[in-house]
Amino acid sequence: MSQKPDDQNKHDDAASGRRNFLKLGFLTAGLTIAGGGIQKVLSDQEEPANKETGEKVKLLTPDGKLVEVDSAYLKEHSHPKHHCGASPDESRVGVPGKKYVMVIDLSRCKNALKCQKACQKHHLLPAQDKWLKVYKMQDTEDTAPYWMPKPCLHCDKPPCVKVCPVDATFKREDGLVLIDNERCIGCRFCMAACPYSTRTFNWEEPQQPEYVNEMVYSPETSTPRKKGTVEKCDFCPDMLKQGKLPHCVTACPNGVYYFGDANEDTVTNGDETLRFKQLLKDKAAYRYMESLGTEPSVYYLPPVNRLFPFVDSNGEEKESDS
Repeated sequence: MSQKPDDQNKHDDAASGRRNFLKLGFLTAGLTIAGGGIQKVLSDQEEPANKETGEKVKLLTPDGKLVEVDSAYLKEHSHPKHHCGASPDESRVGVPGKKYVMVIDLSRCKNALKCQKACQKHHLLPAQDKWLKVYKMQDTEDTAPYWMPKPCLHCDKPPCVKVCPVDATFKREDGLVLIDNERCIGCRFCMAACPYSTRTFNWEEPQQPEYVNEMVYSPETSTPRKKGTVEKCDFCPDMLKQGKLPHCVTACPNGVYYFGDANEDTVTNGDETLRFKQLLKDKAAYRYMESLGTEPSVYYLPPVNRLFPFVDSNGEEKESDS
């Protein structure tokens, strides 16, 4: 049955809302770090540097008002040389009081790969380097297969940090595990130590736009990328500081990814906001290979009561269990 115009408009509005979602807790943290940056954008720039785009961006002003401005007014504030990223030293601190977590609902994943494409695009990654991979999983030959997205798990006890001889891989106060590629010597000890195989290595000189090469490097953006260094999923800390969700979360059309703050006991996929601990209890959440003792910050919800039948790479449809 074709979708009614009103239903389609509601779907478009929901998708737009997900893309522009600004959680108050994230915004507050971002404004604390940014100081008066947003106020400067709104008050000092009487005219945009470029023509108005028509794309509206929601911002929270220092006095607590939610406003919409055309993205053209933000061009100067988000100059490519800075790209919203902190310096290597600042990147090691993280957002005070936060403990970021992700919950992945396997019952909702249909291998659309929109999350992966968004990650590739925003981190300027080539096709062969994927920070977010989606695997076909099947527990036994008698059970139905399912799709399992696997980003970096941002462990609370990360073995990759322990083995790095130059302190290039580090864990922040807010739970994120990042890499400083200005310190990385390419030994790949961290890749060998990671039991989840979530890291990639730059064997060749990255092909990047010229403006990217002129950026000031930041571990929070992972740009500019550098030959002979290790990379991985970073949970988009530059987006978190702006009060936005990671790109994989907002790009997913099926609400697979929930992201939030364990200290606030809140996670969201952009469409719905839930209590983190209650979600884990209600849906029997688990952590991948938890017996290793790495204490991942990524949780999985079992693939039951599926939203979609399983369709493998050659288009064959499988019956899903419930």
